[in-house]
This record gives sequence, structure tokens and C-alpha cells, in this order.
Amino acid sequence: MEALSTTGTFFDGLSARPRPVTLRLTFRLEILGEGLRRDWSLLDLRAADTAPPLLRILQAEGPESVEFADVAFADALKARCPDLYRAERQGGLTRLVLWSVAAGVSVVLAALYGVPAASGVIAPLVPQAAEAQLGRSVETQIVDLLGDPPACNEAPARAVLDRLTARLTEGMTLPAIPQVSVRRHALANAMALPGARVILLSDIVAKARNGDELAGILAHEFGHVVARDPIRAVITAGGTSFLLSLVLGDLTGSTVLVTIGQAAISAGYSRDAERAADAFAVAAVQRAGGDGAALAGILERITEAEDEKPGAISFLRSHPFTAERAARIRALARDRQVEHKPAGAGILSEAEWQSLRSICPESKKPDGGKKTAPSETL
Repeated sequence: MEALSTTGTFFDGLSARPRPVTLRLTFRLEILGEGLRRDWSLLDLRAADTAPPLLRILQAEGPESVEFADVAFADALKARCPDLYRAERQGGLTRLVLWSVAAGVSVVLAALYGVPAASGVIAPLVPQAAEAQLGRSVETQIVDLLGDPPACNEAPARAVLDRLTARLTEGMTLPAIPQVSVRRHALANAMALPGARVILLSDIVAKARNGDELAGILAHEFGHVVARDPIRAVITAGGTSFLLSLVLGDLTGSTVLVTIGQAAISAGYSRDAERAADAFAVAAVQRAGGDGAALAGILERITEAEDEKPGAISFLRSHPFTAERAARIRALARDRQVEHKPAGAGILSEAEWQSLRSICPESKKPDGGKKTAPSETL
């Protein structure tokens, strides 16, 4: 290819200072000057509006430009650069920015609205074996996030807890046999995980005044299990984390796993889901011979005792207002007493309750270790 040369003026786009240069045209455009060398692809060149014979050439990427007034050189450049007069430099960049913003907004909207909606469709399709494996993984992650608190398994108390679980779940349509564990922790919380796993933190056992109150907490979590709320929450958290990681450029397996664990702790179910779980708990406790209204009392006490603590993991955060919940729970319990039968004497005897209360004996590490528990809650 014949090489052509001419003289021109170079502008760096950052200042108005012109710099004399020599232009050399082959299959590329070379720009040479004192302390200056540029080698531009002909595919990246665009012509700006100027009065002939002056021609200003811009590079598609960057602010630099060059001017010359050689007609023969201009004709040769036009012949070798068919896109020279495509007016896309500014418009193309603007469109690229707009499309990028639109794509980012679409991903965020999908994460906020599409993923939660899709999780309700996907959750019932998850095979039980896969959900059980996921539940084990999530529980491991949660235990780590909570500071690896020790499990509480005093044999007599464990036997009472197992009997209480069996009485509450009799007749329930659970996806699997529930596995209830108790972990020593100085904050009151209870959480339902995929695979019909339920974790009680010991402080919520300590704050319960009788077996019916603890049964209400357990039955509430079983209500979430029956409704498949935990697996939906995990699918939502994992999908949302994945999509937002695409936008933020931080896509790692550990990022998604930690997000899922945090989501299980701070499930933040919808208010409708929480109300449904409360109603489920009232019915389950009264069916088992206890007082369904007992759940309201422990919820109110947890609010008073825990809700103002910095970083507290209260059973109540992310739930409807406690006063509203308590009033509704008591109303539901009254209605069931009228329509069915009055509340029984209690699910557990006093001896059974005292035994269950001792499921976590005194320990030198009541907070479960040195790690600080996450501030978000179930």
C-alpha cells in the first residue's frame, strides 16, 4: 500500500495548544511530532465538521484530534476509511452509556422483583434431597456467622424437646421430619431453614415462661417450614446476590454463600407470611392442648428486653409491629376457643418445662464465642 505524507496540527483534547506534526498514511494513520507519536487504526477515525479544505480527524476513543489542509491526503484517507463520516462518536458513546444503565437497572429490578416472584414457583420444584443438602450447608454457614455457638443437648431436656416437637407436628404436612437444634447464644432468636431444620438460640428458651410460649415459637417456625418460606428465602437471596454481583463485578461462590447465610438469619419474610405463620402457630399449639395466645406474651417481652439492644438478634425484627401481631394472635386464640375448644392446661407439665429450660447448662461463653453475631435478624 502506497504511503502518503503531509503536515498538520495535533490537539491533545486537554488544552488548546496546537502541536505541528507529520501525518503518514498507510493501512494506519501515523502522527509524528516532537516528543509525540501516535498510531491510529483507520477503523477508529471520524471526521468532524470543518470548512474545506481543512479536515479535522478525531479518534473514536479519546479526546485527541488532528487537522490538515491537504486535499489529496484527505481523498486518500476517505478512500481507505469508509466509516470516516459516520456521525457516531458522541451519539454512540451516549447510546452505550444509556444501554449500560438500562441493563444495570434491568438486573436490579429483576433482583428486587423478578427473583422473589420466581422463587415462589421454583421452591415447590426443589427435590427433597437437594433441599436437605442445602439446609445442611445453610446451617453450617449460620453457625459460623453466629460465632460457632455450642449445641445444647442435655439428654433429659432433649427428650422433652423431642416430645414437644412430635406433639406440635402431629398431623402437619411437613416436607420432612423436622430437626430442631438449640444453640447457646445470649440473644433471643429462632429461625427456620430449608430441609425442615429449625434453630433455637438458648436465650429465647430462657425468656419463655412456660412450655406454651416456647411451643408458640416452635410452631411459628414450623408454619414457615410448611409454607416453604425458608427455601424461597434462600432462592431469593442466592438469585439476588448472583444478579447484583454481575452488576458490581463481585461474583464468587463465597459471596453468594455468605449472603444466603445472612438471609437465613434475617429472613425478612413478608408480613403476610409472618401473619400466616402466627395463625399456624396458634392453631398448632391449641390443637396440641396448649394456649395459642401464649405466643403473644413472649413476643411482647422479647421486644421490651431485646429490641433496643445494639446489634441484637431479636425474634421480632423484620416482622410486623409487635403490638399488631400480639393483638391478632390473641384474637385468633379467642376465636378458636369459641369455635373449637378452650385452651388446655398446657402442653408441658411443670416438671417437663423445668427440665426443658435446663437444656443449655451454664457456660463460660454464653455468647457462643468471640465472633460478633450479624445485626440482621429473623
